[in-house]
Amino acid sequence: MSAANTKKIAILQSNYIPWKGYFDMIAAVDEFILYDDMQYTRRDWRNRNQIKTPQGLQWLTVPVQVKGKYHQKIRETEIDGTDWAGAHWKALAQNYRRAPHFEEIAGWLAPIYLAENFSHISQLNRRLIEAVCNYLSIKTVISTSWDYDLVEGRTERLAELCAQAGGTEYISGPSAKDYIEPEVFAGKDIKLSWFDYAGYPEYQQLWGEFTHGVSILDLLFNCGKDSPRFMRFVK
Repeated sequence: MSAANTKKIAILQSNYIPWKGYFDMIAAVDEFILYDDMQYTRRDWRNRNQIKTPQGLQWLTVPVQVKGKYHQKIRETEIDGTDWAGAHWKALAQNYRRAPHFEEIAGWLAPIYLAENFSHISQLNRRLIEAVCNYLSIKTVISTSWDYDLVEGRTERLAELCAQAGGTEYISGPSAKDYIEPEVFAGKDIKLSWFDYAGYPEYQQLWGEFTHGVSILDLLFNCGKDSPRFMRFVK
């Protein structure tokens, strides 16, 4: 199959200001499907992430409304109130104002926090993900799982989403090896590949010992347009 006839797909739940590896996954494919038809889970990356501070790592958590035993989809999960936005921006400004590229990043990031309103966590996450992709010149098409027809079965649903999107290759995070059934993708003539998050280089980071797993905003504030040098993708 020629390169012109191939299409790489990745399918992941939306995260709040995700780490750099999440964006490398987006950049590695032709279409990235936000899989927010999955059940919302507490104490996960859907509505929180970490930044570095002089006192160590700090969680930034978007409050959400969880109903009953929270048998609700991520995309159905509503944000609880608006006070969090100003508080999150204040935390980012306080801890990164000394970073070399703070003013540049703040120019487009601050208005998202201070001048825009979001009713659902999926909506907020997508807005921030697309803003970061725009800054990094990542041109991948971003769609949502509800743009497609969903079928039953954990692996079957992923494979069918990929097929409906015209995918010839599915790129998955390594943690999915625990449950993905490769034969389902093989049955649809879709290549199954695994993304490798190992071996990231360190960059000049504020506040002590280097930490890889924080929000990508840490990388952007510190490195600006040089951020891709510390990632996997090449623009």
